[in-house]
Amino acid sequence: MFVLVEMVDTVRIPPWNFQRQLNEAIAEELNKKLANKVVYNVGLCICLYDITKLEDSYIFPGDGASHTKVHFRYVVFHPFLDEIMLGKIKYCSQEGVHVTMGFFDDILIPPESLQQPAKFDEAEQVWLWEYETDEGAHDLYMDQGEEIRFSGDR
Repeated sequence: MFVLVEMVDTVRIPPWNFQRQLNEAIAEELNKKLANKVVYNVGLCICLYDITKLEDSYIFPGDGASHTKVHFRYVVFHPFLDEIMLGKIKYCSQEGVHVTMGFFDDILIPPESLQQPAKFDEAEQVWLWEYETDEGAHDLYMDQGEEIRFSGDR
């Protein structure tokens, strides 16, 4: 679920940060740029783990800031496709079930990925699963605040 990802980026250090140690200034800039951001095909960036290599720094004319190519490792939330995760239902809409994991709120389970047969109850604004038994059909509601197990394999 949480992985270390090796990344390379050119970090711009503004002139007012020259009094600080280079590693501290780079760490601060990387966390400003990446922390709590989703990077395409990488995942949700959490925090800087370490800096593995610093290349030469350059100051370009008219800029005044130093630009350093940095190799680093970042802690990233990247669930595996078949991994079962635990979250809470934030709310339901026609688009599907919106789920929160506490640190990440932008999870949407679309209707076609819900347990079938499922339907949306307009009056209650919740999704429900029509569970069939020998005694008959039962409606199991997906209420706000309820814990839910889900995976990213669909």
